[in-house]
Amino acid sequence: MDSVMSDLGGLLHAGLDVCRVGIDGREGLIGGLFLTGLVGSLTHCSGMCGPFVLAQVAARLEAIPLSRLSEARRLAGAALVPYHLGRGATYGLLGAAAAGFSGILGGGTSFRMLGAGLLSLAALLLLALTIPAFKGLAGGGESAWGARVGRLAAPLFSTPFGLRGFALGVMLGFIPCGLLYAALAAAAAGGNPVAGGFGMLAFWAGTVPMLVAVAAVGHAAVGRWRSVMAHLAPGLLIVNAGVLGFMAWQLVNAP
Repeated sequence: MDSVMSDLGGLLHAGLDVCRVGIDGREGLIGGLFLTGLVGSLTHCSGMCGPFVLAQVAARLEAIPLSRLSEARRLAGAALVPYHLGRGATYGLLGAAAAGFSGILGGGTSFRMLGAGLLSLAALLLLALTIPAFKGLAGGGESAWGARVGRLAAPLFSTPFGLRGFALGVMLGFIPCGLLYAALAAAAAGGNPVAGGFGMLAFWAGTVPMLVAVAAVGHAAVGRWRSVMAHLAPGLLIVNAGVLGFMAWQLVNAP
């Protein structure tokens, strides 16, 4: 038993070392992706993904007998933990894959230019999200791929519990949008699967609070608060884009 625990401890230590090496020097990028998710969710995620979470909350409430329905149960159901964990799994895997691919594609010293290009692309996509006329160019609106994913996921909405809720989150995590494109471009700029995965997990974590708020109180109540924050969100996205642009400039001019 002691040898098994020792082996597990060794594996855990090795895993932590890999994570530490992958994240080292990329803390700013990961923090920027969290801010991207947090700010972008104020105006983008709540409108695009809000209907998904509200449909799940409605299905959960219908499954609870009125005699057992309480405010605590309602709020617990609004958290939609399996769904959000599923989204996190998809985002993390997409980030790891994108960063791993960019690392292979760039290779050696040429990766600096590729990373700078990806960060610049992410910055431009964030700027596009602040301009109503350009939102469609950044992936707004329903695409054929998004519609297909939605149709495949539709049967899971009737009972979004446990593994079905998790699977729903995994599937809906593939629905494309401009904010997701920007986050993936920035995550890929890290050139390391560990950093890319953690970066997209940070982005996912930033999107969760607003979606939980929508599920808990509905679009109408959140809309009053969101209308105020919507005036601040474009400015914050511009600042975030500026940070990513500065990081791109640093890569290009690194010795």
